[in-house]
Amino acid sequence: MFGFFWIPAIIFVVFVAPIWIIFHYVTQWRTGKALTREDEDLLNELWQTTERMETRLNSLERILDTESSDWRGSA
Repeated sequence: MFGFFWIPAIIFVVFVAPIWIIFHYVTQWRTGKALTREDEDLLNELWQTTERMETRLNSLERILDTESSDWRGSA
């Protein structure tokens, strides 16, 4: 009767537990690689900021081109 308990326990420890642990950490690794919602929001905000900065820079270059056409050569 006592030996009957040890056979399933040994099978669990030798075969099931290592596979279970490996799959657990593989799943954790995959979820850790993905961007979180906060990261995506920050990335979108940075993208919008760069688009606004590019628009401002283009406007500034157009203004400088009309007021002082040789400003690019002076840099």
